[in-house]
Amino acid sequence: MKDLINLIKSAVNDERKRPFSVYSSIKEQHLLNVPVVKPLLIAVLDGNKELGKNNDIICNTGDFIFLSDSPAINMRNIPKEKEYFALLIEFEYQDFEDMSVNSFNKKSYCLGEINLMLKKCLEQFVEWSLWAPEALWPLRRKEIIRLMCHMGHEEILSMAANHKVGQKIHAILSKNPAEELTMMDICQQLAMSESTLRRKLSVENTTVQNIKDQVKLGLGLHLLQSSHYTIAYIAQQCGYQSQSRFTSRFKNRFGLTPSELRKTKKTD
Repeated sequence: MKDLINLIKSAVNDERKRPFSVYSSIKEQHLLNVPVVKPLLIAVLDGNKELGKNNDIICNTGDFIFLSDSPAINMRNIPKEKEYFALLIEFEYQDFEDMSVNSFNKKSYCLGEINLMLKKCLEQFVEWSLWAPEALWPLRRKEIIRLMCHMGHEEILSMAANHKVGQKIHAILSKNPAEELTMMDICQQLAMSESTLRRKLSVENTTVQNIKDQVKLGLGLHLLQSSHYTIAYIAQQCGYQSQSRFTSRFKNRFGLTPSELRKTKKTD
């Protein structure tokens, strides 16, 4: 996996937007209530990853896990020798169009080995991202899905069979996390009355405020893991007026402060 790691590191030497993310650390990270909003592929290229309340899902070096949407999942990222290093690719629900999506027997995750075919496909995906325009990103994401199905992991198709109202609200809020949209603003964009919206969200066991927190703190976690921006800047991008407020909300959600998380990525 070292050649793939080196390729990825050379591709992310600036802050340009990419169709993938990289999460790495040199010290163990224990994160609570991590939101997974869309189908997500995590390829563990160095170190180990444990997921679930009892750490009962284990990904070793050279394994992948494909996750369905989940409001909260616990994760431990454990360096093996030098570091923990993982490639993350988030999929849009449109990426599964024209495929036989199974809306029944939905799976929450798919665990497997990164074989030679998948490794080569990921290498090409990273190399291609250096020059391909954003409009073409879905083509290569679809390629990854089809390859994984060819490898015998058709259960990932069930992970796209979801069209929750909460996901639509998440998409609206994610366009500008720092903007404070009112309930009326959201209802207008969904063409839905407030009472209907509240009823639908109640069925999904969530609220608009929960989704707002998920959007803001999820973005904060992502930026802390994948960028070198200051914590103050990240707090601002997430819509928090003060760094202390962001720090308090972040710790309540994930179990550690932004500074503590950043320390896992740096030498003493």
